[in-house]
Amino acid sequence: MHLRPRTSASTGKEPDPATGAHLSISDLRVEFADHAPAGGTPPVDGLDLTVRSGRIVALVGESGSGKSLTAHAVTGLLPAGAHITAGRITLDDEDLAGCSAGRMNHIRGNQVAMLFQQPKASLDPTATVRSQVVEPLWLRHGLSRRQARARAEELLHDVGIADPDRVADSYAHQLSGGMAQRVMIASALAGDPGLLIADEPTTALDVTVQAQILALLRRKQRERGLSVLLITHDLGIVASLADRVAVMYAGHIVEESTTQELFTDPQHPYTRALLRASLLRSEDGRLFAIEGSTAQSRGLDHGCRFRPRCPVAEELGISHACEDTEPTLHTCGADHSSRCWASPSPDRMVSA
Repeated sequence: MHLRPRTSASTGKEPDPATGAHLSISDLRVEFADHAPAGGTPPVDGLDLTVRSGRIVALVGESGSGKSLTAHAVTGLLPAGAHITAGRITLDDEDLAGCSAGRMNHIRGNQVAMLFQQPKASLDPTATVRSQVVEPLWLRHGLSRRQARARAEELLHDVGIADPDRVADSYAHQLSGGMAQRVMIASALAGDPGLLIADEPTTALDVTVQAQILALLRRKQRERGLSVLLITHDLGIVASLADRVAVMYAGHIVEESTTQELFTDPQHPYTRALLRASLLRSEDGRLFAIEGSTAQSRGLDHGCRFRPRCPVAEELGISHACEDTEPTLHTCGADHSSRCWASPSPDRMVSA
């Protein structure tokens, strides 16, 4: 499997930023009040992330790294018992973490929209597709019901649905997974948001439909100048879609760079393990596996969170630093940062 990061077809460089919303997450912490672990780290802890206007930023990592919880914190849709206990989430100068429920309800759909992992489960099974796409149009944009119904069909056609009138009168159980995701994209775009959060948008879709949905997302992002936060564990999707990549492990970012840089010069051992796990073993055709799990890192209250699974700390003779002190996310190259004692840094060195 060969992963080739996307670049502009005309220049070979990243696409120019457009007019989407600017998202900035600073020192975010999300905790579960009823079953917080004794010691250790919260599921999201000290997260810093920026999605610049008109860019696609991929947030990648294994299950349990905190990716989806981060997305739900941005949209104000945290699960029961989860709370933001520290940090800021700023969208175009407005702090979402401090918004009232009423204000967040207004922001969702107007300024921020979200695509979920299971599109059929996200649709109301008792309502037609038409009514679910129409609702944000007449509620948020002041269109009459007739205008909203006509606009809904336009949106469905615009996301590649060949017979929008028939699909508009369908229910969720009558749709394929790919068709349901197209409907969800139409519904998300109905409110004309500046930021789209796509949480594993091609999960459970076959390869052909995956490619179609990704091409659709890329096209709509470019047409509308959307900012996109893409949540995924699939590095193939990252390579084809993202401008930048942030690698998340045990609640915080461990590496961030342009997509091209991350694929050609990964610095953090976890990033290298993720890339390795996406490749086939040459000798027997099986996938490489990353030993251990993120659960091993949740009980740690000091040092590097990846150290129980790290293959290089002892090899490089830096175990003492990894055990004693958690590394900061430091610059290790032009527009490239890594949270690892072994990564090169202009302002510090670790002695063996």
